[in-house]
Amino acid sequence: MVLAAFLALLSSPGQALSQADPGIPRVESVVPSARQPHEGDPSVIWYDPFDGAESIQEQYFEYKAGSPGSRRSEKEALGGSGKSMELFYAKGSQGVGGRKLVFGDSPIGRPVRKGEKFSDVYWRIYVKHQKGWAGSPAKMSRATGFVSGQWNQAFILHVWSGKGATLTLDPVRGVRDGRIVTTKYNDFANFKWLGNNPSGSAPVHATEESGRWICVEARLKLNTPGKKDGLASLWVDGALDAERNDMDFREAYEAHGINAVMLEAYWNEGSPVDQYRWYDDFVVSTRPIGPVTTPATAQLLLTATVPCDVEVASDPKGAKIAWASKPGEAREGRITVGGKLEPGTVYYCRVRRAGGGAWSPWHQPFIAGK
Repeated sequence: MVLAAFLALLSSPGQALSQADPGIPRVESVVPSARQPHEGDPSVIWYDPFDGAESIQEQYFEYKAGSPGSRRSEKEALGGSGKSMELFYAKGSQGVGGRKLVFGDSPIGRPVRKGEKFSDVYWRIYVKHQKGWAGSPAKMSRATGFVSGQWNQAFILHVWSGKGATLTLDPVRGVRDGRIVTTKYNDFANFKWLGNNPSGSAPVHATEESGRWICVEARLKLNTPGKKDGLASLWVDGALDAERNDMDFREAYEAHGINAVMLEAYWNEGSPVDQYRWYDDFVVSTRPIGPVTTPATAQLLLTATVPCDVEVASDPKGAKIAWASKPGEAREGRITVGGKLEPGTVYYCRVRRAGGGAWSPWHQPFIAGK
């Protein structure tokens, strides 16, 4: 039921985040249920809320415990408790932090779900930028198909910075005339770039969206060998933000499928100031993932501690208001959503300062639990 509800949203864009007044509060995050539906789901290749034992982190390829790039934060986490993956950007540097997950038929590392072949993969993270964040870092994540121990690749789908504060999809092919032409990782000389326009419209890196968790989900569906029917999609806070249709990611090549997803920090030009961002609740699946699931009584954490008004709607444009707080009811940066929410339904939130201020965009989707 949860997947069916989210699938219905994937077919049409919702309202993107707007460039709003930085003084307008947001829902920083919702408090997720202790157990998410990804646990035990056979369609899920990997699930990491970054809260577990170090042994889970050690399953990532090239993970080095104790290194700057392996840090987990105990101060920042989705829902206000637990841990998250930490990325740090010193002024002028490209940033540190990241994870490399290999799976299926990967010829490198110790892949999870070893030996399986995947041609259609979704991956989701939550990302939070330090309050007052400045700039637009180039890299966020990518999915790829490694074909040998030399790390050369048949295809890549990059989730990178787009125009302004937005994200974009930037797909690449490493196949020519049916054969692999790349000889190493990031073999730019032999890449065929497939186009990164149009960019998304959600200002993920904007200062006014900093200080809250944003749900970012991407999909790579490989083309049928010999056909141009591949697909790449990107959703931000449940709204379709960018898409590439009729793609030829691999020509007729089919020896390897999608076998790696990487979470990245790299900022080509370097950060303008010292700053942090965090990733949390990482899921890789063969089916749509969507936002986190909450208990039946949802708790919302806000970016402002002043009295606020909150509304919850069952559509991304706010046409179907499901619940509204009393004036100024949200205090001390949190509120419990009263009334009965329909289990399995995706809800969206908006906030304003009490007294009739401007509303935030509709954002922070969550799936109501039972």
